[in-house]
Amino acid sequence: MLNHFYRAVFTGLLALAAATPAPAQNYPSRSIRIIVPYAAGGGADIAMRVIAAKLQENTGQPVVIENRPGASEIPGTEALARAAPDGYTMGFLSNTHAINQTLQPKLPYDSERDIQPVMKLVNVPLVMIIPPSLPVKNVKELVALAKAQPGKLNYASFGTGGPHGLAMEWFKNVSGTDIVAINYMGIAPGLTALAQGDVHVMFTGMTGGAPWIKSGKARAIAVTSAAGMAAMPDVPPIARDYPEFDMSSWYGLGLPGGTPPEVVARLHEEISKVLNDPQVRQKFDSMGVEAATPMPQKEFIALMRKETLTWSRVIKAAGIKLN
Repeated sequence: MLNHFYRAVFTGLLALAAATPAPAQNYPSRSIRIIVPYAAGGGADIAMRVIAAKLQENTGQPVVIENRPGASEIPGTEALARAAPDGYTMGFLSNTHAINQTLQPKLPYDSERDIQPVMKLVNVPLVMIIPPSLPVKNVKELVALAKAQPGKLNYASFGTGGPHGLAMEWFKNVSGTDIVAINYMGIAPGLTALAQGDVHVMFTGMTGGAPWIKSGKARAIAVTSAAGMAAMPDVPPIARDYPEFDMSSWYGLGLPGGTPPEVVARLHEEISKVLNDPQVRQKFDSMGVEAATPMPQKEFIALMRKETLTWSRVIKAAGIKLN
């Protein structure tokens, strides 16, 4: 009798398992939300809307961008960490996520436990620009001028711990220069100040900087990626003079911690299709950013840990602390 009983229970469990779809089997079956921790209209927002539009087209489900700007991405990342781990809320990640782990003493989430990185989406090399009035043509001449006038040159910064300012602090460290930070509320005010000659040097992405460079209001003298920048093939990398300097911003995608592995795998597959789409790559090229080659999730996780270590060293070397 017991054998019959256990056999019946086992058969029932098998039937129940067959009738209950795996979490990824029907995923996605409703709208998806992508949290972007920046205001609408900026480079990060535009890039994520390109991803969202193609993901919506491919899956047939609405993909909605939710902008939660401010405080070095922390409010947006916290919203992602607190979301249900079902694959229907995903979020924007960047260098700043890695930087915050060193710079921010008390985050309202655990970066390792509460956020599950999925994939890098784009590389965003920065370009070093100067005003047309500054009498230098390249990085070597800029360094020579800065060393001849220590503390006299300045750069546009956009808040403590942002990748643009930290990139400049890294550059100052490797070049042995004393260039003073001037804080601005964003890239646009910094670009305006540079064009007017009030700022001597700054880093910017191509999305914001290209119009100023093309109009002659700013001059590009170097790029941050050691591999160079496809959008500016004639502009040399800083690594040509300082081989240890190699930096690119990047945008990636994350999910709440605890999202089922099969859902993560399905989303990874869908995002890979998006990144491999020629139209998407063309749109990114026109923005001055580079679509990333789809990488396994474990490689993205390793990249983020490496970034955290790199920025930790830069922050400590520069003596940067929050007030």
